[in-house]
Amino acid sequence: MQQVAADLQISDQTSCNWRRQDRIDAGPEPGITSSDLAELVAARRRIGCDTEQDWLYSRAVVPDMIDELITSGPARSASV
Repeated sequence: MQQVAADLQISDQTSCNWRRQDRIDAGPEPGITSSDLAELVAARRRIGCDTEQDWLYSRAVVPDMIDELITSGPARSASV
C-alpha cells in the first residue's frame, strides 16, 4: 500500500482513510456512509448560519446527529 500511496502522491494515512470509508460504504464497518455524509453537509448548507448564535447551535446539534447515525445507522437489508 505504501507504493500505491507514493504513486498517487498521497500519504499512507489518506490511503488508510479511503480504504476505511470504502468498508463503511460497503457495510461491514460501522460509520457514516459517504452518501449520508453528503446529505448532512447539504442540509447544513441549506440551513445556513446567519448569526454566531446559529453557528454555535449547529456546532452543538450536528455532532449529536452524527453520533446517532453512527450508533443506530441506516436500515440495511441483511443478505444471507
